[in-house]
Amino acid sequence: MMRTIIVEPYNPTWAEAFEKIKSKIFPLIGDDIIAFEHVGSTSVAGMWAKPVIDIDVIIDDGMLPVITEKLAAAGYRHKGDLGITGREALGYGDEEKANLMKHHLYVCHKDNAELRRHLALRDFLGKSPEYREKYSSIKIAMAKKYLHDIDSYIKGKEPVITEIYKLCRQ
Repeated sequence: MMRTIIVEPYNPTWAEAFEKIKSKIFPLIGDDIIAFEHVGSTSVAGMWAKPVIDIDVIIDDGMLPVITEKLAAAGYRHKGDLGITGREALGYGDEEKANLMKHHLYVCHKDNAELRRHLALRDFLGKSPEYREKYSSIKIAMAKKYLHDIDSYIKGKEPVITEIYKLCRQ
């Protein structure tokens, strides 16, 4: 099945969708985690984004087996680190979470570099209208140019993301 890349203007319902997802997951794991963070472009008011909620569950040493077991009981499957050490992806079947907006769920160790970058990017974009516009523009352009090629879409955004990371000292 060919996937189409769609980016949309910011939608305030994304924050509500995050809260709904959190309300389903947090009670299961809240006592065992450090934080439950809405990251990615849907977390930044004014950003264009693919309409998919990105969530980082932040954990301490040794908690990954506990969290993945509890999330498995809620219908999430551990998919491994997908090439990013210290960040574990969890997936679900669309029918299992039909009442929730599409989302990506990651369990990240508190000292993970990718986690630090996610939080820094979110926080920087939240404070910088100039870079929100710049990043939104490149996302729109890359989605048009690479309508069915997620790898090229991601690669096309890298120069702007790298520039922002440098400004954030990441």
